[in-house]
Amino acid sequence: MLPTYPVMEITTHVSAMDIPMIHAFLSEQSGWAKGIPLATVKKSLQHSLCFGGLIDGKQMAFARVVTDRATFAYVMDVFVLPEWRHQGYCKTLLNNILQHPDLQNLRRILLVSSDARGLYQKFGFTTPLKPETFMEINVPDIYQQSINDPD
Repeated sequence: MLPTYPVMEITTHVSAMDIPMIHAFLSEQSGWAKGIPLATVKKSLQHSLCFGGLIDGKQMAFARVVTDRATFAYVMDVFVLPEWRHQGYCKTLLNNILQHPDLQNLRRILLVSSDARGLYQKFGFTTPLKPETFMEINVPDIYQQSINDPD
């Protein structure tokens, strides 16, 4: 018999997000935003389409999408807390993101992943067709360079 897991509710209301938990995960556990200031997290949530995964009212997953809601979206900051991993919650979160009405018929949806590429490939993400056309300004240790958090 397969194990059954609690049902995860998805919310896109920033007011329902557990901002201290999101900040703690990103600043302390993520491989991409170590040291991110709380004020930066708060600002990023206000300017993104956010998805929070909740079980029994407690947030245990998160992702956000930077988008113009017409042509482009960038999926980022995707995580499920360690104690909830390997139970299908990330797949549920990604399904909700990709089915969101504001993210339909976009020309391009991007994400960056160093350790979950196999998962994202199951949702149709591939290596860029022309990676030589992509450019970036990347400052991976920017939050370690910051000394003060205004909040």
